[in-house]
Formats: sequence, structure tokens, C-alpha cells
Amino acid sequence: MSTMSGPGELGAFLKARRAQLAPQDFGLPAQDSRRKVAGLRREEVAQLAAISVDYYTRLEQGRVGASASVLATLAQALRLDDDQQRYLYQLAGKTDARPRRRRPAQRVRPAMRRLLDQLTGTPAIVLGKRLDILEWNAGAAALYTDFSQLLADRRNYLYLLFTDPIIRGMHLEWEHDARDAVAALRMESAANPDDPQLAQLVGELSVRDADFRTWWAEHRVNNAAYGTKRYRHRLVGDLTLDCDTWSSPDGSGQRLMVLTAEPGSPSHDALLILTSWAPGQRGESLRSAPPA
Repeated sequence: MSTMSGPGELGAFLKARRAQLAPQDFGLPAQDSRRKVAGLRREEVAQLAAISVDYYTRLEQGRVGASASVLATLAQALRLDDDQQRYLYQLAGKTDARPRRRRPAQRVRPAMRRLLDQLTGTPAIVLGKRLDILEWNAGAAALYTDFSQLLADRRNYLYLLFTDPIIRGMHLEWEHDARDAVAALRMESAANPDDPQLAQLVGELSVRDADFRTWWAEHRVNNAAYGTKRYRHRLVGDLTLDCDTWSSPDGSGQRLMVLTAEPGSPSHDALLILTSWAPGQRGESLRSAPPA
């Protein structure tokens, strides 16, 4: 280890790196009355890394050391490449602590995929850890969006609920649904406290949305397996749908979410129209379809 390494050098590197990052790349306005310097502010980096502002401030000032888990979340938050990550861990004296193995990709079980494909008249989604959207049928694409056109790391139910204007706007009870989703992610965080991808998701949403930041801090938890959702769809109008989720028995954390309507109800008729608009076209979107 070089004699130049230490908390002071680590803090200087963190400060320099956040100054290099463009606020707009994180969904923040480039021009802000509070933004007196280039790059991200300390509190924004702290939120992205899901750590306290006071702790990050002391870390940047060289008054405290960093654990391997904190370094992992900072590397994600500051978007460090491999060389920068090695340098970060070297400065912190944690060179050998950097995780070497990538977490295995979440894969949908064949039985779950078959069940999803057989649900032809109703929207259905397979949710993984962190509420990631792993798989979906044509009905779900017709109701929400063409998930196949999204980057893989953006196929997340909670992320879309807060950041996608169409998905957010179609929820007639958005606050209720969003708070429930935040509470469900809180349950996930307790089961996987060292998941850097979860920390990155929480950090990014904390920076981008004040409601998420407030609700996450409340530590409310909820793992409800059923409920009712009310939507206003641009093609078929208002929908009142029962939302039920079933957990996979293999311990993978995967869940099948199915949305149905009472037979004979206006919502049921509207759902039939919606799901038949593009029969057999898994992942086809109605975003660009002509209005009814």
C-alpha cells in the first residue's frame, strides 16, 4: 500500500468522482438553485448509496473509514469502472475485500414460464427479487408497456411505478399502490441486506423522488399477496382488477402476479378487449397504438 493511501486520499477521490458525474444522468435537473458546484452534491451521493448524509460527509472528510459493503454501494452509486473500483478499495485498505463473484442472474423456472404462457386472457408478470420484472405475457404488455423495449436493469416494477409517466399516470390510486410496493421492497431488503443492486435501486429512487425517500424512511413493511388495483387505460378506460400473487415454492423469491376482473363486469369486458388486441404477441405494446 502506498504511503499516500488513507482516509484523506479516499475522501479526495470520492469528492473528485462525484464532481465528474452529470446530474441529468440520474434524473436530476442540471440547473438547480441549490447546485453551486458541478456534479452531484454530497447528499445525493449518500442517497444513491443508501447511507446517511452525515456518514458520507465524514467519509469524504477523511474522519471515518469505510467497510467493504459501503465501498460496494459507493462503487455502484458513483458508477466506477473496474480500474476505479480497484483504486477505491486500495485507498480504503480493502483490496482483497472486493466481491469477486457476480450474483447469478435470476431465471424464470420452466413451470412458471409455462403457466405464464397459458394465461392468455389476463395480464400476468413474473416478479423476481427487488420486484424485478423477469417475464410477462401479452396481456401485461398491453396493460402496462412493451417491457422488451426497456433496458434489462430498468425492468423493475417499483422503478417504473415511480419514474414512468404512463405507468404512474394510469394508477388511479397511485399513492396507495406505490406505498405498498415500497413496503414490499422493505421486506426484501431485510432478507437481502447486502444486495448492492437493491441498494442502488433504493439510492436512485431516493434521489429522484421525494415521496419514495419519505416512505422508505418510514420502514413500513407489507408482503400482501392480494388486493385491488384501479387503472385508467388510454384505450379501454377504467379498470378495477383483482391483483393476486403466488410465491414460487423453490425459495427463489419469484412471484407470479395475475390481474383479473369479475366475470360479466365492465372491467372484465374491457380486459378481454385489451388482451385480444394483439393475440399471441408476447411483449407487444399499446403505447403507440392509435387511441380508441
